[in-house]
Amino acid sequence: MRRKIHKTPERLQGVRVDAVAAEGKCIVRTEEGVIFVENPNGGPGVAPGDIVDLRITNRKKQYREAVAEHVHERSAVRAEPFCEHFGTCGGCKWQHIQYDEQLRFKHQQVVDHLTRIGKVALPDIRPILPAHPTTYYRNKLEFTCAEGRWLTQAEVGTDEPMDPRAVGFHVPGRFDKVLPIRHCYLQPDPSNAIRLAVADYAFRRNLSMYNLKVHTGFLRTLIIRTADTTQQVMVTLQVAQEEPELLTDLLIYLRDTFPQITSLNYILNTKKNDTYQDQEVINWAGKPYIEEQMDDGSGRPLIFRVGPKSFYQTNAQQAFNLYKVARDWAGLTGNERVYDLYTGTGTIALFVARRAKEVIGVEYVEASVADARVNADVNRITNTSFHAGDMRDILTDSFFDQHGRPDVVITDPPRAGMDEAVTRQLLNAGPQRIVYVSCNTATQARDLGILDEGYAVTDVQPVDMFPHTHHVENVVLLSRKV
Repeated sequence: MRRKIHKTPERLQGVRVDAVAAEGKCIVRTEEGVIFVENPNGGPGVAPGDIVDLRITNRKKQYREAVAEHVHERSAVRAEPFCEHFGTCGGCKWQHIQYDEQLRFKHQQVVDHLTRIGKVALPDIRPILPAHPTTYYRNKLEFTCAEGRWLTQAEVGTDEPMDPRAVGFHVPGRFDKVLPIRHCYLQPDPSNAIRLAVADYAFRRNLSMYNLKVHTGFLRTLIIRTADTTQQVMVTLQVAQEEPELLTDLLIYLRDTFPQITSLNYILNTKKNDTYQDQEVINWAGKPYIEEQMDDGSGRPLIFRVGPKSFYQTNAQQAFNLYKVARDWAGLTGNERVYDLYTGTGTIALFVARRAKEVIGVEYVEASVADARVNADVNRITNTSFHAGDMRDILTDSFFDQHGRPDVVITDPPRAGMDEAVTRQLLNAGPQRIVYVSCNTATQARDLGILDEGYAVTDVQPVDMFPHTHHVENVVLLSRKV
């Protein structure tokens, strides 16, 4: 039998971290090529300007991957992380970098993607719009209730018995391990109090939590939604077993403990995954939705009904600034036919509707289209129509003949960007202006390369929607070439 040879891991000592790369990783440049550095769970956060020791974890043809094992010198752009879970939790990975520097890195990411991938002529890119506030800005969080608690290094080294249950976030790279969260800086009160109360109740009553490996247990997920403008709160519990008495007692406890909950719901999901878009949501107490308001400048604030399955921008305050950019760049005078592609629940469509002749929203998810129609009725907006279906199948010449060709297109696709067939249909439709909102500047840049056949990029506005992460939104205005 051949003996297996164990190679000694390759290590580099005292190297300087140069910059931030895609997906929040950092870059070290050496004579042998680029190294992408990722922070391991519980390891030191790496920032540009740090002097670090690296352990190579993977070697590719054009680059290597590594993790940082030690930080010798701390960069001047560092900040002290404010969360005790930093380095283990998968959220807010840039807490250790000063916010102004985060904005600079995100702006540079937009520049790099648009120039290197899009390869189109660009105007000067506007300074990124910063977020305010930079903590407690999310209106939705989903916590996992699981039998599979992540143990810290200190806990592993103790002989004390540890409860295997946890209510919190998945540890990156571990589908079966959940980090119990004591305090989260992402969502405002009463989010932390509700999560801790659910965990405490479950421990006191010895409720079982879902085991992601063997698919047993009662509690699965806790979803909390909060409305910034109305202070309404929605709580949705997802359970994996039909235990009416256990569930009812827990719901009564939440209702009585948190009178600020205006929508209390549950989902019985016996599948082997936590996705619930195809599951029935039971409204147990309060209304089956919460309401968020947004000022569209008309003197009549828009009201959006947000249900348990509805998509609504998770940073509502910054979404308002994003939508203002999109509407202003659309250049509406009241005479334009606007197509809002990937309209979701119609937030952008309704935000611009009072300044347009008509708005036609197109969305793949039928439930979102139903929400959009309800929101149009709630706001008494009558110049919108919403259509469900695959974008490639809907945007045809016959659709244009029936509904009219667009004067302006606003498109806000998912991270994968637009399908090439859809992009080419926009060239065929020939609107005067296209406003392209993106949450992934790499795929946006790819699409701009196709649209360059008929359109010029005339303005670019990055927007920070998610502070302390590498994510950045970007708005691009394209004008039809003469």
